[in-house]
Amino acid sequence: MKLLSLLSAILVLLLSVVSLHFLHSNYWSNLRGSLSLQSSPVADLVVRNALIYTSDASLPFADSMAVRNGRILRVGNYSSVVQDLPGYGTKELNLEGKIVVPGFIDSHVHFINGGLQMAQVELRGINNRDEFVRRVQEAVKNKKQGSWVLGGGWNNDLWGGELPVASWIDDITPYNPVWLSRTDGHMGLANSMALKLAGITKYTEDPIGGTIMKTTSGEPNGLLIDSAMKLLLPWIPEVSVDERREALVRASNLALMRGVTTVVDFGRYVPGTSVQLSWDDFSDVYQWTDTSGKMMIRVCLFFPMETWSRLLDLISKTGRVISQWIYLGGVKGFADGSLGSNSALFYEPYVDDPHNYGLLVTELESLFNMTMASDKSGLQVAIHAIGDKANDLILDVYESVGSMNGMRDRRFRIEHAQHLAPGSTARFGEQGIVASVQTTYWMMLILR
Repeated sequence: MKLLSLLSAILVLLLSVVSLHFLHSNYWSNLRGSLSLQSSPVADLVVRNALIYTSDASLPFADSMAVRNGRILRVGNYSSVVQDLPGYGTKELNLEGKIVVPGFIDSHVHFINGGLQMAQVELRGINNRDEFVRRVQEAVKNKKQGSWVLGGGWNNDLWGGELPVASWIDDITPYNPVWLSRTDGHMGLANSMALKLAGITKYTEDPIGGTIMKTTSGEPNGLLIDSAMKLLLPWIPEVSVDERREALVRASNLALMRGVTTVVDFGRYVPGTSVQLSWDDFSDVYQWTDTSGKMMIRVCLFFPMETWSRLLDLISKTGRVISQWIYLGGVKGFADGSLGSNSALFYEPYVDDPHNYGLLVTELESLFNMTMASDKSGLQVAIHAIGDKANDLILDVYESVGSMNGMRDRRFRIEHAQHLAPGSTARFGEQGIVASVQTTYWMMLILR
């Protein structure tokens, strides 16, 4: 009996040991499986039943994709996309055949300026004088006496070509200085109070690279072109840091609504303004927004060519990639003005102004020297040129600089390249110049 009890006890002990070993092995096996599952990426969104353009020649189109934390994990047909990726909480979005494309890149914007204008008098798209005046009048109602009324976006080509003058708005703005920039940024309209405040009179001479437009009697008519704007702009209070940060948010939201996820921003600098504006926006707006985790759109930043050495110093310290949102692109210069402002530089005079061939807003020698130094330092160079003569001058500059600094993948850019002389088009290809063309400028050409 005692022997039987002893054998039973030994059997129970052996079964217990075997059971514990089995449970222990099963536990670790399950744990390893759980860890393996957690280490593989799990999608938080699966998009299906779509027409997805991938930009990949090996798979140009797909119907599904998986996304995690805003990044694409997998693209293909539905069965291949959902394999192993969906997990607890994964959402599915049925697009019912709608088209999906990569985010658009706008290659030429003045991003913060655009955001600021969205909160000012909006004159974009207006096609008659009465509506122009009405919008200014509406804006004045909400202004205190003495405060500036700012806005822009007007295009005189939309109402037949007649340029606005101060007399259009003087009667409705007797106590407020006004500045309204043209859509191209190379001309603006000031009312008489703003001209008086800036000390611009019939005796004020045109600055180099700019024009104060005047009446037949010699009085300023309110229009300032290119560098002439510097006579008035310093009198306008600089917008606050908060206003510029809000402008970035407005511009970003508008861009994203249109499917634009990246922009090349040439900043607030135009002839007649301070080169410091671009640098202030870089530090006060872009870097602040980035470090605050509030960037919504990727930006490639260009800075005034006059500050090329400053940009070079920055790149040597930080590299070109500031973050996943901010990239330091290069420098921008200006050759001439704009077509709508009659300041683009041509070989032949303007039909409605037979003594006017346009303006060279930057001295050619200075432009050449800055281009040479910027390119030699490895910076990408972009230069604004609208008129046929201006484009040829810049093509010549680029050809000389390229031959002197040696061959490399430099990608010189000409911004707008709006009017070209016969034979100039071929030079872009021969020299490897990027023609950075904007639809707005070509529309102006068609309207004229």
